[in-house]
Amino acid sequence: MANLDPLRAALAVSPDNVPLLLLFAQGCLDEWAFDDARGAFDRALKVAPNQPEAKLGIARTLHLTGKTSEALVRTEVVTQDHPAFAAAWVFLSQLNLMEGNREAALAQYAHALELEPSARDEAFETELYLQGKRPAAEPHEPEKVPVGVSDWNAPAQEADPAGKTADIERPKSSFSDVGGMDAVKEEIRMKIIYPMKNPELFRAYGKKIGGGVLLYGPPGCGKTMLSRATAGEINANFISVGLHQILDLYLGNSEKNLHELFQLARDNAPSVLFFDEVDALAADRNDLKRSAGRTLINQFLAEMDGQNASNDGLLILGATNAPWHIDPAFRRPGRFDRILFVPPPDEAARAAVIQVMAKNKPINQLDAAALARKTKDFSGADLKAVFDITIERSLAKAMREGRIIPITTSDLLESAKTLKPSTRAWFDSAKNYAIYSNQGGFYDEVLTFLGIKK
Repeated sequence: MANLDPLRAALAVSPDNVPLLLLFAQGCLDEWAFDDARGAFDRALKVAPNQPEAKLGIARTLHLTGKTSEALVRTEVVTQDHPAFAAAWVFLSQLNLMEGNREAALAQYAHALELEPSARDEAFETELYLQGKRPAAEPHEPEKVPVGVSDWNAPAQEADPAGKTADIERPKSSFSDVGGMDAVKEEIRMKIIYPMKNPELFRAYGKKIGGGVLLYGPPGCGKTMLSRATAGEINANFISVGLHQILDLYLGNSEKNLHELFQLARDNAPSVLFFDEVDALAADRNDLKRSAGRTLINQFLAEMDGQNASNDGLLILGATNAPWHIDPAFRRPGRFDRILFVPPPDEAARAAVIQVMAKNKPINQLDAAALARKTKDFSGADLKAVFDITIERSLAKAMREGRIIPITTSDLLESAKTLKPSTRAWFDSAKNYAIYSNQGGFYDEVLTFLGIKK
């Protein structure tokens, strides 16, 4: 670490020099001196509280120290607070790809290049776009003109046509497989399940069966699981849609893919058409610079309205961590007109989730209630991280001793101390929208959860 000594000496003379602090922090990251790097980034933020490079640096440090969930949430906040900061969008894309969310990664990377073409990372692109070759055009077919990088079209992607297909599931899971969240479940029953189970009664009053429901809340709180369980409760087909099944490099193909997915759901009604990270597909058109994204959004709206085909018996579920990025047109009647807030699990729900996660694991005398009390504000994903860390530690001991070592509640509590709830960063951002951009009471449930009076 001798190469950092001149920077240390310079900081001793000018401790509040933000560019110098950032340079030193990056050097520490390069040398794997994570504590020193975090300290320098924190110091930079103390001097300049709105410094985006320092905020992103902290997220990078968290990721390198194994706290990827918190890094993901912090990076999302950076992109919200500094939407033109391309480096944050690239890093967010990289984190989402690591987490297996390739659809969001594609959209975020494309957006980064739209903001700043020089942000291209060729090594990352190889991993992000590695797929089969696009088939040659049919004889006599007019040549298709590729669209340049835009808000929706990924750069230079050679798409596998098989990746555009969607699987139709008949989920076996139900609400009994989802720990806790009784209030949200009951709301889903009233707004979704009972109408779908009593279609004749609703039709007698001239009401169509189906429609759109938007689930929003912090990441890792079970929105996808709830959506699949909802389909299981009403014995409906379930079609999960990823961005890679819609987005296409060539003009007009994305709209065609979206229409075909809606038609597949209509042909197999009753069905649930589920869009995860729907904000990436239904972004506010005022934020889009090019027409390609606007055209796709208009197609999405037309499909939800059922302009060319009936959507009776089709339930459209959208899940998002960032509802404030969704175009307001999606919240009009007949579209996502039913909106449900999915909060972090409360103490009873956390205990139920812990019980589910403990199944088939060598745990000795689990005290789920004690662990639930000590994990306030933890999401389901955070609780999974607690188990993952504990299991890794126990496995290390087991391999050294050559025997199975049971996990104890104390082990789980010790692991929980090393984690911070990833939901807090989300609420820091959501609170501002709930207080200052709460048209029509859209975020009233967030204010209620936070105990803030309207």
